[in-house]
Amino acid sequence: MISVDTLADNKAFAEKEHADFPMLADPDKKIATAYGVINPEAPPDRQFARRWTFYIDPSSKIADIDKTVKPATSGQDIVTHLETLKVPTK
Repeated sequence: MISVDTLADNKAFAEKEHADFPMLADPDKKIATAYGVINPEAPPDRQFARRWTFYIDPSSKIADIDKTVKPATSGQDIVTHLETLKVPTK
């Protein structure tokens, strides 16, 4: 997960939500901008990251992008999408 929040904010979020996955802090928005999730035409105080899920294949290429992420169902949506992409389970 990449967030445009600070490392301290990400750490607090992870502790509060008991997150057990890696999170990358991107407060300068360089990575988010490179992935196109920041609207460059928005004023700086309104540049929020869109909630998109990027599926990266083993060769480091983007296999798919889900631009309709719903936080309430995102966990199951990811599992379903991985099945559709025929990603093997362990």
